[in-house]
Amino acid sequence: MREPDVRGDAPRLVVPGTVAEALAVQDRLRPLVDLVGPGPEAPATVAGLDVAYAEEGDRLAAAVTVLDARTLAVVDSAVAGGRPAFGYVPGLFAFRELPALLDALERLRVRPELLVCDGHGLAHPRRFGLACHLGVVTGLPAIGVGKAPLVGEWTPPGEQRGAWTPLSDGGQVVGRVLRTRDGVKPVFVSVGHRVSLDNATARVLALTPRFRLPETTRTADRLCRDALAAAAPRP
Repeated sequence: MREPDVRGDAPRLVVPGTVAEALAVQDRLRPLVDLVGPGPEAPATVAGLDVAYAEEGDRLAAAVTVLDARTLAVVDSAVAGGRPAFGYVPGLFAFRELPALLDALERLRVRPELLVCDGHGLAHPRRFGLACHLGVVTGLPAIGVGKAPLVGEWTPPGEQRGAWTPLSDGGQVVGRVLRTRDGVKPVFVSVGHRVSLDNATARVLALTPRFRLPETTRTADRLCRDALAAAAPRP
């Protein structure tokens, strides 16, 4: 994003070289997560973020799509290619994707008011998933919407759209199990940064008028997959 800089006064991104360094980064940044801020209740723009990986090799494509929150039309988008910045380590997956996602965010022309990550925020073994990390290093409100749980215990919500149950881990509520379509399996919503859980739930429902997954996730997923396919080496 060229104007204004999405990160502002937020902490700079640190790419660790070892697992110990990555854990230390999480420990240092976790206290900066704002789990109270209500967040935008009527954002004008909402961004979806997703990453696709090549089946062979170590290439990836990170995509950000910015949607008009009222019409859900895409008003801006950006893609950044690269390679995973960190190894595949459970609980540290965000470090693989953050540099490319931030690169894509910096290429946007429209500043999003809310980030919707294809992943988790507080609902993470160390309470610092991708949505938390992105929110802290960008300074933007962020939420995580996972297709499957990473941690926690839960009971199925009611079958009707909008029904939810708490997602709990170690005696702490870390998110919600939310039904976005009648009779369709739920998604797992958690706070990332500067958004309340009530608001995160409302925003996800606003982004799912027709399908199980938010339109932000659907559009970003298509974009990163198309970019990865276009960049694939020709036989």
